[in-house]
Amino acid sequence: MLTILSLGDSYTIGEQVPAEENFPNQFAAFLRAKGIAIADPVIVAKTGWTTDELQEGIDKASITPPYNIVTLLIGVNNQYRGRSLREYKIQFQSLLLRAIGFSGNKPKQVAVLSIPDWGVTPYATGRDREKDNPGNR
Repeated sequence: MLTILSLGDSYTIGEQVPAEENFPNQFAAFLRAKGIAIADPVIVAKTGWTTDELQEGIDKASITPPYNIVTLLIGVNNQYRGRSLREYKIQFQSLLLRAIGFSGNKPKQVAVLSIPDWGVTPYATGRDREKDNPGNR
């Protein structure tokens, strides 16, 4: 039976959606529909987490590698809080290396999902979209 570890924030756990509708569980259901035996995903994610908070969450979690698939989706809260792109790059690289380690050092078994650009959503109304755009730092 294959195993999945999903690391991230609200985009991973699916803020305000039933658990079966969050990304990791939808992914597992998709694989099961294809006839692939897969265990329920292990999810280390929390609404509002930034890259450094995910690192802390991983440190506190009961993670038992190796996992057949590891997903990583983090960073929108770094953008939301106005953190620097430089900080994000450094912390993301560290998280990516950890994710690869959780896969048994098999980088092809790690999927990185791009964060949506929070700055272009209606939730950014009234904020300085140029300043909040991580590409401008």
